[in-house]
Amino acid sequence: MTSPAAPVSVLPEPSPSAPPGRAERALDRALRVAGGVVAVWAGVLAALLDLIFATWAWETVQGRAGGTQALVGIGLAVAGVAAVAASTVLLGWFAHASTGSRWGVALAALPWFLVIVVGGFRTTEGDLALAGDNVLGLALIVTGAVTFAVLGFRHLVAPPPAQP
Repeated sequence: MTSPAAPVSVLPEPSPSAPPGRAERALDRALRVAGGVVAVWAGVLAALLDLIFATWAWETVQGRAGGTQALVGIGLAVAGVAAVAASTVLLGWFAHASTGSRWGVALAALPWFLVIVVGGFRTTEGDLALAGDNVLGLALIVTGAVTFAVLGFRHLVAPPPAQP
């Protein structure tokens, strides 16, 4: 015994939308360029803040010895590494979303790497933002580099969104 077929409504095909006009394309391009510029400057700012935090936190960790003070130092180190990972994920997402390009992550990653590398060189006054004995700074470099690499890889291998 078969059941009677239920009536099925068929939705009409949506009519194709008109292609965007010249002004709309120009506005879209201007917004993407502006998003790329903001992503570059955000990468520089994130790296500077990471360097400042790593230097300050490492000095704080070195000043703590024993008991509760050591836990505060370890908490700062863990929070710093987590903050770097979170900020690079957000920065990579913003760069990708604002430029609409798979390669947008590189706009934030390259300035970040440049600032971090420059932080490892001594200035003429003898200042060093990222010393070799700064374990937290080294963790910052590894965390940021791995996070940007994973984000870049995910954006490059993801299939492009389906066009309606």
